[in-house]
Amino acid sequence: MRVDLFDFDLPTDRIALRPARPRDAARLLHVGASGAFADLGVTDLPRLLRAGDVLVFNDTRVIPAQLEGRRGQARIGATLHKRIDLRRWQAFVRNGKRLHQGDVVEFGADVTALAEALHPDGSWTFAFGGEEPVEVLLERAGRMPLPPYIAGKRPTDIADHSDYQTMFAARDGAVAAPTAALHFTPGLLGALAASGIGHETLTLHVGAGTFLPVKVDDTATHAMHAEWGRIEAETADRLNAVRAAGGRIIAVGTTSLRLLESATGEDRVIRPFSGDTSIFITPGYTFRAIDGLMTNFHLPRSTLFMLVSALMGLDRMQAAYAHAIAGEYRFYSYGDASLLLP
Repeated sequence: MRVDLFDFDLPTDRIALRPARPRDAARLLHVGASGAFADLGVTDLPRLLRAGDVLVFNDTRVIPAQLEGRRGQARIGATLHKRIDLRRWQAFVRNGKRLHQGDVVEFGADVTALAEALHPDGSWTFAFGGEEPVEVLLERAGRMPLPPYIAGKRPTDIADHSDYQTMFAARDGAVAAPTAALHFTPGLLGALAASGIGHETLTLHVGAGTFLPVKVDDTATHAMHAEWGRIEAETADRLNAVRAAGGRIIAVGTTSLRLLESATGEDRVIRPFSGDTSIFITPGYTFRAIDGLMTNFHLPRSTLFMLVSALMGLDRMQAAYAHAIAGEYRFYSYGDASLLLP
């Protein structure tokens, strides 16, 4: 499909620079199978779902993956986006033309890394020095990797260290938050449980590739980034039992959705999964694992807007986003949410 079909005009003042407080005070646009739109709040979620449904959250934890350093007199910026092994990470690099294989970059706070290999997409493999776990080094020298559409408008600050983590964050490895889950609080989770709505967790370590623009003219030639994920066997069994009992599986966030779809066969059975996924979902895709999606509002021409258009239909999602823009919904990572029930 032509990428320009997924374009729309978004006023810059719709981009949220801070989250709603409290978290579950965010607005929620309900888009149902009939095509009607309902302007609600995240706290309305328990009455929009049914007893027996289950929400699936991503329990990845965002690490302070942005580093500023020097190679000689050259300033080097690095955003780690994919772990290779215990000491090596792949990173997108700012001022990467000043970097050569074998260079050592000093990131401050006694953190150094060897520029080990240049990749075709311009990213580098960094091998970190020392014996401390890389996560410890990042806590000392790194910054929270706010999305570029926020970081370009204000500096990262101490509030972001908690604001940009979900209440489910447990497993280090993401360089971007699974932002739909940022809206959840213990109180909301309790209200859902009281309504008979369960929840499960899986892990997908979101990479910085999620923010990369689609630069091709046709979706068929776009190379999707890979991310590492895991679904435990017990989790897969419980989710299959939910569907067998007539409940619905509602993914919270496109990251949960992409991993669930990667783990599900044509027989609609969810299986254990551990490894990379580069699944790219566009209109025409047949969903196997999920029955609905809660997600924030996404960038024009992005792979994530393509995904929601695959779920609900391109015309309906263009209309939904036009409604959200006119209604002054807040967009992107710290913005409001939508509930999509096809």
